[in-house]
Amino acid sequence: MTAQILAAGAAIVTFVFVFNLLRRGVLREKYAVLWLLFSGAALFFAIFPGALRWISDTLGVVTPANLLFFITVVLLVLVSVQLSYELSRHEARIRRLAEEIALLDQEIRDLRRKEE
Repeated sequence: MTAQILAAGAAIVTFVFVFNLLRRGVLREKYAVLWLLFSGAALFFAIFPGALRWISDTLGVVTPANLLFFITVVLLVLVSVQLSYELSRHEARIRRLAEEIALLDQEIRDLRRKEE
């Protein structure tokens, strides 16, 4: 019972923390939804531990904790891939902007030379 209370408390704290970051505009909605879903699922399994047992029995996993760890690892890998995608996209945009600034800077220099 203590583990359930601890898990439920951690899920609620995570939910409130992410919601607060979202409300203050620190965390964007597309990232907050994922974390709110994670904390909601954690709260659900903390309140109804039999659901995790039923799912693990249905999938043939002996220990529900193993299923929970596996799902957690898969979700963290997915989050890592999503963040890598976002980082790559932003790097490309930054490189393009830097190139545009360099071209504009060169045009300004050329115009100043013509005026002299």
